[in-house]
Amino acid sequence: MAYTELIKNFERIRDYMREFYVYGFKSRDEYDKKSGRSYDNERRRIESYLAEYMGFRQSEKGKNVFLSIDSRSVSHNPLYSVLKSKSFTDGDITLHFILFDILHSPEVALSLSNITAKIDSEYLSSFSEPIVFDESTVRKKLKEYVELGLVQCRKEGKKVFYSRNADTDISNLCDVISFFSEAGLCGVVGSFLLDKFSSIEDCFSFKHHYITHALESEILYKVFDAISQKRTLTVTNTSRRTQNDRIEEIVPLKVLISVQNGRRYLAAYSISYKYYKVYRLDYLSDIVMGEVYSAFDEKREKFSLMQKNMWGVVCDERRPLEHIEFTVHIGKDEEHIYRRLLREKRCGTVERIDERTCRFSADVYDSSELNPWIRTFIGRIENIEYSNKLYENRFNMDLQDMYRLYGLGGENNALSRDLRLLL
Repeated sequence: MAYTELIKNFERIRDYMREFYVYGFKSRDEYDKKSGRSYDNERRRIESYLAEYMGFRQSEKGKNVFLSIDSRSVSHNPLYSVLKSKSFTDGDITLHFILFDILHSPEVALSLSNITAKIDSEYLSSFSEPIVFDESTVRKKLKEYVELGLVQCRKEGKKVFYSRNADTDISNLCDVISFFSEAGLCGVVGSFLLDKFSSIEDCFSFKHHYITHALESEILYKVFDAISQKRTLTVTNTSRRTQNDRIEEIVPLKVLISVQNGRRYLAAYSISYKYYKVYRLDYLSDIVMGEVYSAFDEKREKFSLMQKNMWGVVCDERRPLEHIEFTVHIGKDEEHIYRRLLREKRCGTVERIDERTCRFSADVYDSSELNPWIRTFIGRIENIEYSNKLYENRFNMDLQDMYRLYGLGGENNALSRDLRLLL
């Protein structure tokens, strides 16, 4: 197939973008999902969108292509350009501009027959090989624009009249739209709105700018659409570990966003497997809307109750809750440690034992999810207990490994005291 910048199926370009940027650094020979020619075409297509951010590294395995983007110097997400490259037919683009030229203002209201007659007599008659738009084609296109909110229709007797919707003045909302385009859930909508202005002053910069969310915009839109209509979805869930695809029917319930890494998840009830699951949005593809799910409210209410015992994304109700608690020493002039525990406790509780000690406790579905957070208190932990001894042993082994790494030696129960002295 000849190379073109425009794309028909965004999922294909999304797959390549993830390989180049999110998972990244694969050479032409290592990428075995498609042919080498397809790899070259997609690479050139991506270069046409993001040439200034493309780079490569030569290694023994070959040339690795990747994207390198410094969020400190980029105010607007460059990946949005990929979503603005939808392909279209000659007839589609011709009819689009003709219709909006005919309906050039909200005051112009014409019937379908009048619009079709104008197209034939005023726009297509001069072509040596005229393009033909029958009334059915024009009707379908106008119906599409009515659903998008670009055109409105009103019925007078047996006739339907179409007119253009009035534009909304958003010139005084540039700052709001600019912020939404980078921080909003479907920020690409804001990016499209900003394209209406010839120049935008960059007034925001972001310390943590999760630009790869742009690749999930279409998925997120369909998820929100299904949630609002309380419908099921059929999705393809790809495992990065096994590279296997599983097609599942699910009931989408909530979108969850990690405050640590910005990753987005979909909490859902799996009809296929009969239990609640949390899916990474970047692993989902080929979403198809299903039927209205009668027990939607019931499933969502139950998940809300389950969230009271969720530290991260594990919500497996088939396993018993796990209890975890640890006590933290608060040194002199270290009240910020106590305030931090209160601020970051999520579904846990914090109890002040005395002036120098407090206890954190929680009942969760998976206590191992807390380990990265708990490790940030090393040097102050006086005691820690897990109901799941497997995770407790793993935590202690990690501490022993760190203990040996620093060459301190000794018993595990002395670790906190010794490391506190180092700090």
